[in-house]
Amino acid sequence: MAEKVVIALGGNAILQPGQEATYEIQLENVRKCTNIIAQIVKQGYEVVVTHGNGPQVGNILRQNEEAKDVVPPFPLDVCSAESQGFIGYMMEQTLRNELRELGLDNTVVSILTETVVDKNDSAFQNPEKPIGVFYSEEEANQLAKEKGWVVGEDAGRGYRRLVPSPQPVSILGSDVIKSLTDAGTITIAAGGGGIPVIQKEDGKYEGVEAVIDKDRSGLRLAKEVNADVFMILTDVENVYVNYGKPEQKALEQITVAEAKQYMDEGQFAAGSMGPKMEGALSFAEHGGRAIICSLEKAAEALAGKSGTSITK
Repeated sequence: MAEKVVIALGGNAILQPGQEATYEIQLENVRKCTNIIAQIVKQGYEVVVTHGNGPQVGNILRQNEEAKDVVPPFPLDVCSAESQGFIGYMMEQTLRNELRELGLDNTVVSILTETVVDKNDSAFQNPEKPIGVFYSEEEANQLAKEKGWVVGEDAGRGYRRLVPSPQPVSILGSDVIKSLTDAGTITIAAGGGGIPVIQKEDGKYEGVEAVIDKDRSGLRLAKEVNADVFMILTDVENVYVNYGKPEQKALEQITVAEAKQYMDEGQFAAGSMGPKMEGALSFAEHGGRAIICSLEKAAEALAGKSGTSITK
C-alpha cells in the first residue's frame, strides 16, 4: 500500500517576507510549492496538504481595519476562513495543473476545515500570539479600550493585537479527509491551523477569536487520518544542534530518544524550531516517521536523502 503523507507548508512559503501581497505573486509562490508536491504524488504517495496563513490573515485583518468605516469588520475566525478559502483555491488549481504537466489526473479537493479547541484552554486567559498590523503605543491602547483587545509590543517593532493560541483537540471532518485520501484524492485541509471553534454544553459549535499553530493542527490531522509520514516544510534543509556556534551540526536520521535529549538540552528556540520539533517528536513517538526539511528538498527527504528524519 502507498504511504500516506501529511505535508505542513508554512504561510511564508506563500508570501515571503518583503514581497508585495498581490494575488499574482502569491499564486506564483503557490505554483512553485505545488510543483514539488506534484512530484511527491508522482512517486506514489497519498498526500494531504495543510498550510499556514499568517501573512494572509494579517492582511485580511488590515483590510478590515482600513475599511471599517465603510464595511463592518468580521471576527477573526471568519477572517481565518477567508484566508483558508483563497489559499485553498490557489493550491487546488495550481496542483491540478502541475499534475497534468506530469501526466497525472488525480482528483484534488480543498476542504474548509474547522478545528475544535477546548474553551477552558489556558491560552484564552493568556493571549500572546501577535497578529495583524503594527500600531503606535497610543493607537494600541486606544484600540484596547474601544474593542477590548489585548495588545502588546512585538519584538521592538511596534504594538500589535494579541490573541489566544489554544491547542487543537480534534479536526472536524477528519474522517471524510481520511476517506478521500484512502481513495486517492489529494486533499488540502486545516489551512492556517483550521478555523477555531469550541463545542458548547448543548453540543453546538461556535467560532472563537483565536489562532491555532498550523504545525500543531497538522500533527493532529496526521494522527486522525492515520498518516505514515508527517512532513513539516520550512526554510532550512535540516534541523541543527548548537545552531550558530562553531560546533553547529545538521541532524539527519535520529531516533525519538535522541530528539528528546536535544529537546531537554534546550537546543531548539521556542519561537522557531521548537514547536516543529515538538510536533515531529510527538508523531514519531506513535510509530510514524516525522520529517523536517526545506520545501525544495521535500521529495529527496522522503527518500532519506535530505532533511531531518525522526523515527521511533
